[in-house]
Amino acid sequence: MRLRERSAPTPPADVTVAGSDPRPVVLATLAVPFEPESFRIALQAAMESSVTLIVVDAVELPFWPQSIATRHADTELESDRAQIKELVSQAAGLGVEVEHLRVRSPRPAEAVIQIAAERRAGLLVFGPDPSRFRPRFFSRVVRRIRKRSSCLLWIAGEGP
Repeated sequence: MRLRERSAPTPPADVTVAGSDPRPVVLATLAVPFEPESFRIALQAAMESSVTLIVVDAVELPFWPQSIATRHADTELESDRAQIKELVSQAAGLGVEVEHLRVRSPRPAEAVIQIAAERRAGLLVFGPDPSRFRPRFFSRVVRRIRKRSSCLLWIAGEGP
């Protein structure tokens, strides 16, 4: 049996090289302050790549009849919101282009996944402070994000 040698087909000239356009870094939390390590990872990745840092604060939208009855519609503490805003301004002060999104959704984890997909993120840093959640809830959210995310992923509390 003889094998024929064939030359590799040449790609068309108008094909763009994958990864040639800058893809932003998304740093996401669920209405609680960031774990310091996750903020550092996202900021460093955005600075080294010279891309936009998109900070997503996904807040659970409460069940409206219940919130009207209790007259309490916010599930995020004002002090937590202030800490997140402080980190955003700190990143902007370092010369990084920062976009801050506060998203209210009945499914905040799904909102984070959707934003990362819509913005074509190169890296999603899911960085809420894990100690602020029940372990079972946090692991369920992480599992959902791992399953549905389409980019590189870094999870708070899991290390390098």
